[in-house]
Amino acid sequence: MTASHELAAERLTVGYADRTVIHGLDLAVPPGRITAIVGPNACGKSTLLRSMSRLLAPREGRVLLDGKLVHRMPAKQLARTLGLLPQSPVAPEGITVSDLVGRGRQPHQGIFSRWTHDDDVAVAAALDATGTTDLADRPVDELSGGQRQKVWIAMALAQQTDLLLLDEPTTFLDVAHQVEVLDLLTDLNRSRGATVVMVLHDLNLAARYADHLVAIADGTVHACGTPQEVLTEDVVRVVFGIDSQVISDPTSGKPLMLPMGRHHTGDRTPAGASVPAVPAAPVSAAPATPASTVPATLWL
Repeated sequence: MTASHELAAERLTVGYADRTVIHGLDLAVPPGRITAIVGPNACGKSTLLRSMSRLLAPREGRVLLDGKLVHRMPAKQLARTLGLLPQSPVAPEGITVSDLVGRGRQPHQGIFSRWTHDDDVAVAAALDATGTTDLADRPVDELSGGQRQKVWIAMALAQQTDLLLLDEPTTFLDVAHQVEVLDLLTDLNRSRGATVVMVLHDLNLAARYADHLVAIADGTVHACGTPQEVLTEDVVRVVFGIDSQVISDPTSGKPLMLPMGRHHTGDRTPAGASVPAVPAAPVSAAPATPASTVPATLWL
């Protein structure tokens, strides 16, 4: 692997149908480093990753990989350099773990090429790195959410790309497995020089593991730089709309964000004191929505 690949978005504007999500965004990904993208829900984080991996075509601007337009590169050529783990991927029904992880080898195979020893080694190493070797023969649809997420990460590792984009790789994982996955990505970065770009919701884990932090708000980059430069009380207030206290993490020395809600310590109502009443919401006279019109996937 090499850290020389350069990925950048220039004046990027992307959207869906009549809705624009990203507006004239500029971003240069530091080669050979770990970049974490943070921001509130629906700010454009996932859309940015999808566009940078050529799944979404830009309305304006461009995405460049080593100076070449990503959206004009042959798919297999791009997949040998750049891998994407999207949000909530869907596996083919009945596929086993080893077969799914093996699909990460497809970019390295030609039309008539056969499975090789190198493919076996890559799949075994990916399963071992993610702790999923004992799941190799099990159907993916029988796994827990956390196990399934680790298998998808194993498939991305088996692809052996120099650039790896991950959209919320710690989804469905408890805190121990979140740290395990982020440690794994750090090992990949340090041992192979792989460039890692990931979307994370946990600001403190993002600050601890990232070399480069990007805060997105309203479809554009609000701040980028080191975690110390980006994770500040002002940025948290503007980007997330919440007051906080940012201190030094005693473990890593990186910034640690402590959110302050209405009921944070030191602002508790004394026992026996009156609590302001919350006005009741007005009762709507509109008819109830028929059950048949509620999307079946609403609570899935």
